[in-house]
Amino acid sequence: MDLLLSAYPKLADKHRDHDGVPPRRTWFFPPHYHRNGSLPALVKLCQQGYGEVELHLHHGKHAPDTADNLRRTIEQTVEEYAAFGTFGSENGRKRYGFVHGDWSLDNSRNGEYCGVNSELTVLRETGCYADFTFPAMAVPSANPDMVNRIFYATDDPERPRSYARGREVAMRRPASGDLMMIQGPVHPYTDTGDVRNYRMFGDGVGCEWQIDDRRIDMWIKTGIHVIGRRNWVFVKTHTHGAEDAKIVLGESLDRGFAYMESRYNDESRYVLHYVTAREMYNIIKAAEAGEAGGDPNQYRNYRVSAPQYDFQAGLPEASEELKALVRRTYRD
Repeated sequence: MDLLLSAYPKLADKHRDHDGVPPRRTWFFPPHYHRNGSLPALVKLCQQGYGEVELHLHHGKHAPDTADNLRRTIEQTVEEYAAFGTFGSENGRKRYGFVHGDWSLDNSRNGEYCGVNSELTVLRETGCYADFTFPAMAVPSANPDMVNRIFYATDDPERPRSYARGREVAMRRPASGDLMMIQGPVHPYTDTGDVRNYRMFGDGVGCEWQIDDRRIDMWIKTGIHVIGRRNWVFVKTHTHGAEDAKIVLGESLDRGFAYMESRYNDESRYVLHYVTAREMYNIIKAAEAGEAGGDPNQYRNYRVSAPQYDFQAGLPEASEELKALVRRTYRD
C-alpha cells in the first residue's frame, strides 16, 4: 500500500489524455481488506484525483452464501464506504460498480465462491450500475458466452450464470434486464512472434501478462463498443490487485501510457480518454441514449455523479458488524 501511494502519483503525473486527465485507476476494494487504514489511504489517493473506489466482493468460499446475507453484506459495505464519500449517486441513491472475487458471479462455478443464483437481482436492488468481472482467463468456464460485448443480463433466480447471454447495449434502444455487463477485450496473441504460440489473452496486466505495444493495438482492434456508436471504443483492463509492482507501477506501464498517448491521441483518427469504471459506464449510457455530442469527455458524469471523497470522514477499518457478515462465508 505504501508503495502504491507513493509511486502511482509519480507515474500518473507524467501522462495526460486528450482532456488533460492523468491515468486514473479504479480500485475495486473488498471489505475484508478494509483494515489497518487501507481504505482511507486509497480514498486519499482518490481525493487527489488519481482514481475512484468501487466494490469487489469475495464470498461463499468457506460456506455457500445466501441472498439475504449477500444483500446485508453489500448494504453494510456501501454504507461504510460511503462515509468516505465513496460511490457516486443517481437520483439521490448511491450507485456502485462491481467485481466478483474468484470470477464466480451468479454462482457460476458450481457452487464454489458464491452460492447465490439470484446474485444479479441482489446487485441491481442494492444499487449496482454494472459488473466489470470479466473476462476470466483463469476460469474460462465462468466467462459469458458473449465475449467482447457490452450487454444487459437478465437474472434467472433459480439458475446459475444467468449472465451467459443477454441483449447488447445499442444506441437509441431502451435498457433491459437486470445488470449491464462491461467486459475487457479477449483476443489471440503471441509474445514470441511465432504463430505456433498463439493463445487467447484477456485484459489482465501483471505477472505474465505484461503490457506492450502489440497488446495495446489488439485491445483497440477488438473494438468493444455500443451498437450504433462504433467509433467509441471501450478498453477495460485489470491488474488483479496490483500484485506485481514492477509491471503495474513501473516502466512497463509507463511505456504503455506513453505509447497510447503517441499512437492513439493524434486528434484526427484517434482521441484518447482515460476514464474510471463509473465514467466508462456514464459514457456508455450516453452512447445508448444517442447523445449527439461527439466528445465522450462531456459525459463522464452523465448518469452517476462523481464521488465527493473525504479520507478523514469514516472508520479506519470495517465495523464488527461488517466483519461478521463477511466471515459467515469467507475468511482470508
